[in-house]
Amino acid sequence: MLYNTITSLSQAQKAKIFVTVDLIALTFALCIAQIFSDDARGLSALVWHFPVLIAVSAATIHFLGLNRIKLNAFGMEDISKSMTVAGLMLLSSLALNVLLRDEGLAFATLAEFTGLFLLLSISFRVIMHKIVERIYASRTSRRRVLIYGAGQTGQQLAAALVTDDEFKAACFVDDDPNLQKLTINGLRVHAPREIPKLARQSKVDRIILAMPSAEHTVRQRLARKLSGLGCEVLALPSFADIVLRGEDVTAAAPITMDSLLGRDAVKDDLPETESAYRGHRILVTGAGGSIGGELCRQLARCAPAELVLFDHCEFALYKIAKSIKENLPDTKFTAVLGSIGHAELIAETIAAHKIDVVFHAAAYKHVGLVQDNAFEGVRNNVIGTRIVAEEALRAGVERFILVSTDKAVRPTSIMGSSKRLAELVIQDLATRSQTTKFSMVRFGNVLGSSGSVIPLFQQQIRELGPVTVTHPNVTRFFMTIDEAVRLVLLAGTFSRGGDVFVLDMGTPVSIYEMARKMIEAAGHTVRDEMDPNGDIPIVFTGLKDGEKMHEELLIGSDMLTTPHPKILRAQENLMSELEVALALQDLRRAIDERDHTLLAATLTRCIAADQTQTEVATTSHETNAPTLTLVGE
Repeated sequence: MLYNTITSLSQAQKAKIFVTVDLIALTFALCIAQIFSDDARGLSALVWHFPVLIAVSAATIHFLGLNRIKLNAFGMEDISKSMTVAGLMLLSSLALNVLLRDEGLAFATLAEFTGLFLLLSISFRVIMHKIVERIYASRTSRRRVLIYGAGQTGQQLAAALVTDDEFKAACFVDDDPNLQKLTINGLRVHAPREIPKLARQSKVDRIILAMPSAEHTVRQRLARKLSGLGCEVLALPSFADIVLRGEDVTAAAPITMDSLLGRDAVKDDLPETESAYRGHRILVTGAGGSIGGELCRQLARCAPAELVLFDHCEFALYKIAKSIKENLPDTKFTAVLGSIGHAELIAETIAAHKIDVVFHAAAYKHVGLVQDNAFEGVRNNVIGTRIVAEEALRAGVERFILVSTDKAVRPTSIMGSSKRLAELVIQDLATRSQTTKFSMVRFGNVLGSSGSVIPLFQQQIRELGPVTVTHPNVTRFFMTIDEAVRLVLLAGTFSRGGDVFVLDMGTPVSIYEMARKMIEAAGHTVRDEMDPNGDIPIVFTGLKDGEKMHEELLIGSDMLTTPHPKILRAQENLMSELEVALALQDLRRAIDERDHTLLAATLTRCIAADQTQTEVATTSHETNAPTLTLVGE
């Protein structure tokens, strides 16, 4: 109510409010000064002085623009304007005393009035600023910033953040013992040893190194030391450098995730999905992962009737549950610890919480690890998916959405093959479901996720290299976590049953060029043949077993539109119910008997049959019937 009222005020209305406040301050000051004076002339003198003071103050306030100054920008220069108003009123009163002679106010009374007016005028503005600040803070949650360096640059940053809508300065940290325990700009200055405690207690999101005079290597070493706190660490040049050097300074700013996409981000173009999930009872498997965790956070904002977080990793489940409890305390949620391979636990969870919607994000996704641990990868990704989907179907769940990957398209790895087989399992169930709408969402690499190359590059750059890239020509599709999760949520609303949704992700991104961008964005140069004296080299390590040079999002060429132009529905063939049943039977037997040959042969047979059906006329791909090899075969 108050927020809407304040934000709807026009500039003219705000100006009138400030003039009114100053006139109220004038009235109070004059009355108080008269009450506490020994002047016996009382009201008769006020009758002459009051209208003159009103006229002089209103005219002076308007002339000096004191009524047009923003509350959050009120400073020393503006206080001097208030002093000018008070001074002119005193002079006007003294001039009036000359005309009135014995009927004027005593000088002591006028002096008290002037001082009281100045005090009340400034105090009212400070109080109003605090009130408005509280009203705005109640509507927006600003991220907290710890400023390392309480010098001129740090103080300028703190002053700038006072008027920022997104960030708020939490405290200062400085190495100088003379500054420690002082208060600057309303912020306490702490010693560096207190940073871990401050980051935890003040819930700091970002640490800014406001120490531009320090050597680059010193700031790099400090950034590496602070990187383990879970806060983003940035270095700030001096404001003078920004003005004088311009682009040379800003070029060293940390690179944004969106700038690595190779296309325009579509997260702002995706429609909201809150109404689709409001009041529903939702299960998210793999809730502790990068995608699963963000799914939980976004779903919690949709006001579901209940959110069930399911994960086999105790610490990951604890972290996401803690995050939702602290940041979205009104959300009703339950954390369930267990494996998707336990059918009785899945059935019990769905029944006990009367689940309406299932988001299945639980999967082993690291290509190299799944390649070396094929039995557990297939057990989790294929058998586990079948168990969750069957229990959802048996319980009559309304919607089931599988989170898939571009590595499922013409896979050359165990991980990719297991995810494609999981898709085929879901497509098979969709053909026989009368109640549950099954769908799949397929997207590329997610920037900043636990399995993304971005955190690896960031760590290698912090350590001054080398940065490792598998091949100079390797490319990948990328999307942000927000895009990926919004796509998954939208898929649930578009689903008609058995759909495979993909995002129009533009042109694949060169991993080599991405590495160069990140090195340069961190303020370093690439050491190569063109610049042998550069800071950080890029080393090519070669493609690992199961990795592809280029990823794809579509198996066939047929695509259908959806209600959103950036989201496509793939038109792909599927395996018969008998073929799926036989494949699952062979996979279970291979896992139980630890039979590498049978496991590889079953995956190869299924993928080859799938591709043959979908690509009858296609001959230009890297491989049409991959032969999968397993460690220990």
